[in-house]
Amino acid sequence: MTLNGWMQIALYCAVVLALVKPLGAYMTRVFSGEGTVLSPVLAPVERGLYRVAGVDAGREQTWLGYAGAMIVFNLLGFLLLYAILRLQAVLPLNPAGQAAVAPDLAFNTATSFVTNTNWQSYGGETTLSYLSQMLGLTHQNFVSAASGIAVAVALIRGFARASAKTLGSFWVDVTRASLYVLLPLCVIYTLFLVSQGIPQTLSASVEATTLEGAVQTIAVGPVASQVAIKMLGTNGGGFFNANAAHPFENPTALSNFVQMVSIFVLGAALTNVFGRMVGDERQGWAILAAMGLLFVAGVAVTYWAEANASGVLSSLGLTGGNMEGKEIRFGLSASALFAVITTAASCGAVNAMHDSFTALGGLVPLLNMQLGEVIVGGVGAGLYGMLVFVIVAIFVAGLMVGRTPEYLGKKIEAREVKMAMLGILCLPLVMLGFTALASVLPAGLAGPANAGPHGFSEILYAYTSAAANNGSAFAGLSANTLFYNTTLGIGMLVGRFFVKIPVLAIAGSLAAKKRVPASAGTFPTHGGLFVGLLVGVVLIIGGLTFFPSLALGPVVEHFAGSAGQTFPAGG
Repeated sequence: MTLNGWMQIALYCAVVLALVKPLGAYMTRVFSGEGTVLSPVLAPVERGLYRVAGVDAGREQTWLGYAGAMIVFNLLGFLLLYAILRLQAVLPLNPAGQAAVAPDLAFNTATSFVTNTNWQSYGGETTLSYLSQMLGLTHQNFVSAASGIAVAVALIRGFARASAKTLGSFWVDVTRASLYVLLPLCVIYTLFLVSQGIPQTLSASVEATTLEGAVQTIAVGPVASQVAIKMLGTNGGGFFNANAAHPFENPTALSNFVQMVSIFVLGAALTNVFGRMVGDERQGWAILAAMGLLFVAGVAVTYWAEANASGVLSSLGLTGGNMEGKEIRFGLSASALFAVITTAASCGAVNAMHDSFTALGGLVPLLNMQLGEVIVGGVGAGLYGMLVFVIVAIFVAGLMVGRTPEYLGKKIEAREVKMAMLGILCLPLVMLGFTALASVLPAGLAGPANAGPHGFSEILYAYTSAAANNGSAFAGLSANTLFYNTTLGIGMLVGRFFVKIPVLAIAGSLAAKKRVPASAGTFPTHGGLFVGLLVGVVLIIGGLTFFPSLALGPVVEHFAGSAGQTFPAGG
């Protein structure tokens, strides 16, 4: 570890924090229906979209109506993307003549991008046409991110309103998230990425002659626009197979830093939106503080693990840290930081191969996802995921002092706690359930590239990434098979919608409640004690649920490696 590395990490945290308030203030105005600096240009466009779609912007929905609209919207998006992938061979903008995507891979990919997961069992530049990348994937990058933001805003309204039957309109919220937040930022961001050297073209691949005289085909395409929304929308799906380690997706140290900032910035700012909309910004800062503590701890462990040679590495005389699988332009600190950021958020973009991390270095990204990716998390998903844990933490606090738990003037009762636990427990159900199946079935055992605990970690990481809607991979798993495409797709659907629907049910229940005035016995939820309790609940639930599986994978691999034991490739 170096001073320069820690300075990069500190600068990153400072930049993200500096952007929280201005972005939070802007988004609060957007979702409160107030005018913004962009309203003179975008408001007519917004009204035109409502007219075309037949949406009454003034008509709000109950939680059931909001959930129904969200499900229909995402189902139609899935069907559109699936059709594009299956028909891409006969559709335009296919200069490389890419064939139709196989049915199981098309199902997996369509599910992946609709759920904001962006798991990729394929190489983008060798599988998809420009039309599939733009109309299919990039489009879903926008609307899946907007859908997550919309659900988070609906939950915020549940806390902010009293004796109300409605949560707003899904159609209005998803339109405003796309039109006022994601689109303007992506236009500016795309221009910046082009200035750094990322291609944005519809031209066919370029041929170059190497120094040895061989002809090399260099894939290009509309890359910058997809990179912008994949980062801002915490989608993570790369135009190229190597993702953010590819020089055409991440050409400079500056682009690498800005991409890391963009992964966190909207998710962090939504905590400020929460504080503003409930009338107490301190509540948002408390939630962000809990996220920040977990994040900094994860970065410290990962950077230490990768920078310090141990076990087999030290026996080989390698004392400069673990550089296997790292992009040498960015080094250990930026690679470790990127890995923790992308798995703390539900992004999945990578600038280093997590499969090549040390056992403990790879454990942290895995644990980040298993905790529900509530450490800032995906845009919208991180906030509503953490608020689910807040409900459990408040319930635990109420049990300890013998009072009915309250949060922001709302009594937390059986319905909210049951829905919160449903949203939390559905994730380990698919993460661990499918891992267990894949670990014993021949179709599952054919996937890992390594034997022993590392091979188990490859399987566990895949299903964890799918259910957590992350999309990153250990990169040692051959997942483009009928078994993995199907089971991973199911995991993505459960991880997205079996959390969203309970969250909306909680929002509807809270919005209908009357506000209870604070009393001398009310537990303050903006101080250090609450932050500590919230962090503790997240870690205890995650530890009790996932420690046995982590012990079978990265933990035992660490101790085996320290003893000099290795595990051969080949499953």
